[in-house]
Amino acid sequence: MKLFEAGSLWSYKGYRLFWFSTTIFVLGATAFPIALAVTILDAGGTATTLGLILGARILSGVVFAPFAGVWADRLPRKQVMMGADLFRAVTVFSLVFFSAPSMPHYLIGVLVFVMGIGDAFGAASAGAFLPSLLPIEKLPAGNVARGIVVRMASIIGPGIGGLSVFLIGGRMTFLFTAVAFACGTYFLAQIKEDVNADRKEQEPFFTELREGLRTVWEIKWVGAMIAMASVQLMVVLAAEEVLLPVITRREFNTNTVFALSATAFSVGAIISAIIFARIKVKHQGQTSVLIWMVLVIAPLSLAFPINEFFITISYLLAGLSVGPWEAYWNSAIQREIPQELQGRVFSIDHMGTTGLMPLGMALVGPAVALFGEKELLIGASIFHVIVCALVLLVPGVKDMKAPTNYS
Repeated sequence: MKLFEAGSLWSYKGYRLFWFSTTIFVLGATAFPIALAVTILDAGGTATTLGLILGARILSGVVFAPFAGVWADRLPRKQVMMGADLFRAVTVFSLVFFSAPSMPHYLIGVLVFVMGIGDAFGAASAGAFLPSLLPIEKLPAGNVARGIVVRMASIIGPGIGGLSVFLIGGRMTFLFTAVAFACGTYFLAQIKEDVNADRKEQEPFFTELREGLRTVWEIKWVGAMIAMASVQLMVVLAAEEVLLPVITRREFNTNTVFALSATAFSVGAIISAIIFARIKVKHQGQTSVLIWMVLVIAPLSLAFPINEFFITISYLLAGLSVGPWEAYWNSAIQREIPQELQGRVFSIDHMGTTGLMPLGMALVGPAVALFGEKELLIGASIFHVIVCALVLLVPGVKDMKAPTNYS
């Protein structure tokens, strides 16, 4: 089939524009932490200072996620995304002036916290926007293609950020990020969105907020899978991300293994997403959870770091665990949740899967001191498998579909 032949994924102009917008945005977004780290450290900041400032952005995104979800369901989602991108562009642009060496670090922290508000609104709208661009049968392929470009840009973006920092410095690299955010809105502005599709009369704000929370609570498979991912990211992924650079630098006396392993994980995720987008499985939820168990390869390889090659290949294999989620999860929400509620559900998903991660990373050090490094990694792996097994017992998880109709 030709790339733009009628009926192909890329024949839908709105989706193409959204894909281009996502690519440009992620390139800028992944370059931003590089510029921020260099700017903070050059100004005399410590790793603790940098961690607190980066954490402020995550905290902001979590706190404002439920409110962003309500507005994503109230307003045209294209406009919400454009507003979020422009808001972040202005915030990052201001860092060019407010990140001078003489400026207190707390002011930078405030701006980064404000930037997180844009993250909350952007995340709430993006997932719920896709059903207005593609027919339902194209949603899995559309989600996978978008997920792949996010991962590829996440690999390339830090390299661009590092090169920019080398050529023009950290503060001026903020300009690149701001321009990328603003350019993404150019493509969004050309998308035609049916603002009247699946919209109902508005209820009071907090009524709609409670409605979103109630939807996740009442549709058991949605709540269970969000809860599963939240605790696993806090325990398993937090331990792995913190200890990967520590262990590989200590064991192999180089940063190369850390960088290659992170890249290998993304490559594995891309390969897996492509595979599961092309094959049909009978039980999407069961498949996603069972393949997700493969993630334990990463922490177990760190518990037994045989050599550099073993770690890198292990991370490539662990990355395969992500593919079914990128192929099925967003599509299931877009298919099963009424469109007027999707912004709120995606915002709760963002809040849940992001909110506990910083806490988990903060607790890794004390946990290592209490239990030991190897013991923590093995225990986290066992915890991961047990939680996966338990969530499969929840009605609806097996097929990512309620066993009975819900109102």
